[in-house]
Amino acid sequence: MTPTTTRRTPAPPPGAWLGMPRFPVAARAELQLAEQRKNLRHATGTIRAKRVARASEVPNWEELRRAGEQIKTRVARHLDTYLLQAEEKLTAAGVHVHWARDGKEANRIVADIAKRKGVDEVVKIKSMVTQETDLNEYLEEQGIAAWETDLAELIVQLGHDLPSHILVPAIHRNRSEVRDIFREEMGRYGTAAPVGISDDPAELADAARTHLREKFLRARMGVSGGNFIVAETGTLVIVESEGNGRMCLTLPETLVSVVGIEKVVPTLEDLEVFLKLLPRSSTGERMNPYTSLWSGVREGDGPQEQHVILLDNGRTNVLADPVGRAALRCIRCSACLNICPVYERVGGHAYGSPYPGPIGAVLNPQLRGLDSEVDQALPFASTLCGACNEVCPVNIPFTDLLVHLRHKVVEHKTAHHPTPERALMRAAAWALSDGRHLATVQLGSRLVGRLLGRRWIGPLPVPLLGRWLRARDVAAPPTETFRSWWKKNRKAGTK
Repeated sequence: MTPTTTRRTPAPPPGAWLGMPRFPVAARAELQLAEQRKNLRHATGTIRAKRVARASEVPNWEELRRAGEQIKTRVARHLDTYLLQAEEKLTAAGVHVHWARDGKEANRIVADIAKRKGVDEVVKIKSMVTQETDLNEYLEEQGIAAWETDLAELIVQLGHDLPSHILVPAIHRNRSEVRDIFREEMGRYGTAAPVGISDDPAELADAARTHLREKFLRARMGVSGGNFIVAETGTLVIVESEGNGRMCLTLPETLVSVVGIEKVVPTLEDLEVFLKLLPRSSTGERMNPYTSLWSGVREGDGPQEQHVILLDNGRTNVLADPVGRAALRCIRCSACLNICPVYERVGGHAYGSPYPGPIGAVLNPQLRGLDSEVDQALPFASTLCGACNEVCPVNIPFTDLLVHLRHKVVEHKTAHHPTPERALMRAAAWALSDGRHLATVQLGSRLVGRLLGRRWIGPLPVPLLGRWLRARDVAAPPTETFRSWWKKNRKAGTK
């Protein structure tokens, strides 16, 4: 196949993320994908086992988790101070610091830098925050191609797909599917895959390496996220496993890093805690294969122009909630996804966001608000089993946050108009507020039980309850209540 070079990046499916249906509808469709469920079960099981092995090697693992939690809590309390300190140190090191209120502003800053530098393509390190802002799609609209260089992100991009995992975006694909994507798509956007390529991982990796090399060598601008920013030194920290990030950080003349404002840590000593927690919790490794620390521009060494965009995009709203702000501790390790029984079965696309799983269920509704049905449904996308609480390296109390957000969703829905659910809850409150009220309700339930004449209630043509009963068999009301039994037996036993 003759290689072709185009400056148009593969487009994701239309209606991405917020155009997707709410979780219950999306999950029902995802559950029909048997091959995807198989891929997810195998991948998450493998990563879980590696995490357990690596964490068990650390005798003070729980102390490290508490330390990570405390550092992140301190950052949240004094975020304004640490951000200003980081800006001062970054600027002193020759870095251009930008502040972005939302994703649109951050995207516009990146595009303006690219246009000013006269580039029509950029190479990218895997970045959750640029997925959050839909940067690739925005750059494409501006005539700038954004090439993903992480292997899994490359698979997703060439497959016109969406990422379904924080750590392994193509976790829902197996290697045969990857081979087919490489065969069909690589040649349209650069060096084609070799003729007759098999699904052997080494061959697939070599094809990706060859395809990306030309992009690395000609790119004049790189775009990254950032795992951490050290406030005391103005150091940008990026950790990765493949080396593609190192290529993006060193070869282009200009480097632009979009970083969420919550990613700041106070000192290098604090950073040490997270560099122990993150690799063990994410990839199940003792340390990241590539850890890059950038402390400004050096003549003749790496990018000669560096920009850091500090992004809010709803984070100050999260910070304003004393309970919800715990979600900002997240270091994007994905341990909660790998342990979650819901995620393992439905995958990441059902969450309607680049942040899936338990962290997506507590973070998306806070970042984006509760006006969308997609975000209203997410706090309910959990069994509340608590497994995510146990594996989180910074002790995010997921179940507490989920219950808190469920309460906020109900308040939001009922703020301006009543709902059947609210009417049922008010009826229950009336029944349980007084013993005489309860006796009246129980009398009615006895009559229902006698009329039904059976042990179980199945589907009924009743609004709201009918939908609930479609998937459940519920015990019929008893024909005799405890009150009536007590009166009858107490009288029989009275002398």
